[in-house]
Amino acid sequence: MKLFQCTNCKNPVYFENTTCEKCGNNLGYFNTIEEILSFPVASETVYSPLQERSALTYCANHEHNACNWLVSTESGTSFCEACSSNRTIPDLSDPENKLDWQKIEIAKHRLFYSLHKLKLPTKFNINDQALNLRFDFLAPDPNNPSAIKTGHANGLITLNIQEANAAHREYIKEQLSERYRTLLGHFRHEVGHFYWEVLIQPNPKNLDEFRALFGDDTQDYAAALQAHYKNGAPVNWRESYISSYATMHAWEDWAETWAHYLHLMDMLETSYSFGLSLDPEISKVPNLEVACDFDPYEEKDFQKIIKHYLPLTYALNSLNRSMGHQDAYPFVLSPPVIKKLTFIHKVVQF
Repeated sequence: MKLFQCTNCKNPVYFENTTCEKCGNNLGYFNTIEEILSFPVASETVYSPLQERSALTYCANHEHNACNWLVSTESGTSFCEACSSNRTIPDLSDPENKLDWQKIEIAKHRLFYSLHKLKLPTKFNINDQALNLRFDFLAPDPNNPSAIKTGHANGLITLNIQEANAAHREYIKEQLSERYRTLLGHFRHEVGHFYWEVLIQPNPKNLDEFRALFGDDTQDYAAALQAHYKNGAPVNWRESYISSYATMHAWEDWAETWAHYLHLMDMLETSYSFGLSLDPEISKVPNLEVACDFDPYEEKDFQKIIKHYLPLTYALNSLNRSMGHQDAYPFVLSPPVIKKLTFIHKVVQF
């Protein structure tokens, strides 16, 4: 993600900030120009930099401390693009539900930032049928907490809001022997299924190339799922897959790899925005010396992207270990995985 600053006092601010700690102004994110705008606390609106006297105001979910995006007062909707995609949200009269939902919205808005950077629409018409990205955020029944499963079906992503609870998420992570589990990771994975349906399935050329790289998508999914949880992943899965779960079915391989594509693009843009460069104080290792001096979202050559990304993961993991944390990126990108990522980049870019 790029860096942001208050347009009034130039103080650096985060993507989620609603107030500038230095000057006290309100802050709102204007997705059209990918900038944080600053305006006085006493004012309910700010004027768009794109059109004189065009007023912007906070998304309606700002009143729930769940959104800091700005919408045009002339747009005909009180919700921003990210919040408009919600079909169902939990009962906000329950304080725990509200807290979980606020965390979920933070992750989802970061997802929408990335989709906007990649110029990926969220509404499509496939074979004269509308296919739109939508979300159901559901609270589980205390008497049947496992009834709600996170997943995707025909553009609708369902998320059990317990995923916003760090203790619950860590428990599931341990139960499934996962090395990485985050809210943002869930969104990036599930939205991968959506974009398979709009970028791959209807396009014969893309579908042929997909099958050559990821496998047979016509394989019975339920049977594959059952076999995966019964037998686990192949011993040598790291040679061709980004995760053990990716071995389950071609659809899951795509979704897992798609999520990692979004991971690496966001990490590289952040590194570019900070002007990061690596020059390790060890015996010269050429592939560890990199300068992140380009915007990955504007780069067509994926080999250049991956050349800069791999050293960053080593540095990031080393910093985490210095703080006593687990690796932030506990994955190995094998040559077959890099080929899959390259295909995704090509499909997205062109």
